[in-house]
Amino acid sequence: MNVIHLVRLRNTSIFEQLQIEEALIRADKRNWCLLNEGSDEAIVMGISGKPEQLINTTSLPVIRRFSGGGTVLVDENTCFVTVICNHSALDVTPFPKQILNWNGRLYQGLAPSGFSIEENDYALNGKKFGGNAQYITKNRWLHHSTLLWDFDPEKMKALKMPPKMPAYRQGRAHEDFLCRLKDYLRHKDELFDQVVESLGSSFIVKEIPQSFLKNTTSASHRRSTTIEA
Repeated sequence: MNVIHLVRLRNTSIFEQLQIEEALIRADKRNWCLLNEGSDEAIVMGISGKPEQLINTTSLPVIRRFSGGGTVLVDENTCFVTVICNHSALDVTPFPKQILNWNGRLYQGLAPSGFSIEENDYALNGKKFGGNAQYITKNRWLHHSTLLWDFDPEKMKALKMPPKMPAYRQGRAHEDFLCRLKDYLRHKDELFDQVVESLGSSFIVKEIPQSFLKNTTSASHRRSTTIEA
């Protein structure tokens, strides 16, 4: 099996994490998995997102990531899982649906009877706990997931109802559409341990310290992640 390098980030801002991811997908040739929790509060939108359609007036920083996908509000109760993989490392056709389905296997063990992939979301018992976005290059792909350990319905009011919604949402407001992983697991480490265990069925998992990524973003590469406000 191929090796995947695992890094557990702690209290790393989502802006810094996205900068690291962009450097790894564009300027590195190894397989990676990044786990993170404890980000500062921020709104993150896809590269083609339009703030006036997606965001209510807010004092939060707005980050435009290098990948596509929807708009999310993140904070210290958000968990992040990112997989960066060479096309040759897995028997997975490098197209969005196939990549989504493969990554979904990382979360099936959280609640096997209730887990499902609903359009482009990860759900438990019909409620969304995870959104994702992808970035695919000639030889590599990246899939990053934003997972709700907990959320504050008041904070979610910073996001407008999106103009395009998945059918399974059925027009539900944020607080009725989303669910909390803390209602299914005792600790965030259970989530991350489940991911690592699942990765082990496809890779040799090599865990390395966060300090290994210290100079990653200084590599020469195109940069698209920005803070807009």
